[in-house]
Amino acid sequence: MFAAENGLKGDPRLQAISDSIRVVPDFPKKGIMFQDITTLLLDHKAFKHTVDIFVDRYRDMGISVVAGVEARGFMFGPPIALAIGAKFIPLRKPGKLPGQVISESYELEYGTDCLEMHVGAVQPGERALVIDDLVATGGTLSAAIRLLERVGAEVVECACVIGLREVKGQRRLNGKPLYILVEPREIDNCC
Repeated sequence: MFAAENGLKGDPRLQAISDSIRVVPDFPKKGIMFQDITTLLLDHKAFKHTVDIFVDRYRDMGISVVAGVEARGFMFGPPIALAIGAKFIPLRKPGKLPGQVISESYELEYGTDCLEMHVGAVQPGERALVIDDLVATGGTLSAAIRLLERVGAEVVECACVIGLREVKGQRRLNGKPLYILVEPREIDNCC
């Protein structure tokens, strides 16, 4: 579900967020229109709008865990977690977390990848939000859901700043709701 379809239709903050995202053609390979959120982070107002919209949505949902997907989920997760009184859990690529971890592999368009989380970071019954910058196929979010559910967490929702109107991988999210702020931009008017 898009924010504009959930009470924020016409909200100028959504346009400001969209306008602050730089599109980099042919990165990291030809044919990809890379949605660069680093320019959103440079715009303190757009960054604040992003966090504020998520905080308004999740403040009263009883969420105790905000799980950020490496690496860009780390940009949005901590301020949201602080504002709603939840802990932040980093979901990292293999070999990045010290100590004992559990892992979950997932399919990419060309190959596989893996997410890891510290053992004991999440307790059974905790209510979790998964956050990332962008969703396309849903593979990474699906792995994050499986990882959290394996330790007994209840994944309440997944949230992304950017997402396609028709997320091809929505079925991969195991029925979990997906909340998206803006659609991918087609052209670069920024920076």
